[in-house]
Amino acid sequence: MPWSIFFCNKRASLYLHFPCFDGVISGVLAILFLEKTRGWRFKTLEPVNYELKDRWLATPLPGRSAVVDFLYHPQAGFWADHHSTTFLTDEAKADFEERQGPSRIYDRQSGSCASLLWREVVGLALHGASRLEEMVHWAEKIDSAGYDSVQEAISSEHPAMIISSSLAIAADREYCNFLVRKLCQASLAETAAAAAVQQRSAQASELKKLGLERMRVAARLEHGVVISEVNTEGSLVNRYSPYYFFPQADYSIAILHSKDAITVTAMRNPWRNFESVNLGEFMRQFGGGGHQRVGSVILGKDDIATARVARDKLLQELRQTTGRPQ
Repeated sequence: MPWSIFFCNKRASLYLHFPCFDGVISGVLAILFLEKTRGWRFKTLEPVNYELKDRWLATPLPGRSAVVDFLYHPQAGFWADHHSTTFLTDEAKADFEERQGPSRIYDRQSGSCASLLWREVVGLALHGASRLEEMVHWAEKIDSAGYDSVQEAISSEHPAMIISSSLAIAADREYCNFLVRKLCQASLAETAAAAAVQQRSAQASELKKLGLERMRVAARLEHGVVISEVNTEGSLVNRYSPYYFFPQADYSIAILHSKDAITVTAMRNPWRNFESVNLGEFMRQFGGGGHQRVGSVILGKDDIATARVARDKLLQELRQTTGRPQ
């Protein structure tokens, strides 16, 4: 059989969580690993996000498909994730438990999907690739909030942070394809220097300054929890900004209004060491999800009543479990 026919028969599709730095790096690792070990050739890259949640399991996937840093799908030929809310139904979870192995990788304790992939399968196949190890390190730091300080989280100029901040501006399918394809060949620094990244990052930086000021005005501390409700239109609100103003807080809960939606997001202070309420599981009851220490839900732009119910219910639970003085 001619090689051209062989590779044509190996065409594959990649589904990756986007816009998300961990999702991008996980996509890069999956492509390089599966092309080397299985001969797959990824002609299609599909950025996916949680707005697909209600129809995800009914979405047919191609015969050769990889899904990374996203919800479990029984039809995926390769799948990896670390979110505690990844199994949408009991049947999906049972399917994974029956078929788990090198092609279905899950660890809810992993700080990132990229580090999980590297640790379980990719690192062995691509050992010694220092540029990939750097990507994995920063995917872990960014996704698990492993920053040394709130200042690093908000204003770091490392190439990984430049790329991550660029994801807030015009993060469409074309930009997803550009980043993943570029990072398959280039380092973080080389990718961050690209004009498409620099332009988006510069715009994001200006919008974050506006967002920081809006958070300064809106944020208040109640029993160790930073509460805020912010109109984000024309700005970017960094999820770590509550701790810039209240570093002593245990948690933050924010209601963020955008043009098309309301997002309720909650986070445990990453610079305080204590066992967190499972925020991802809490948000699941409202249709959202996340990790133990970070959770969110996206609601309709007029559904402020549900947003405030979620905030108040979580605030009550946090007061009961932390018992920390203000």
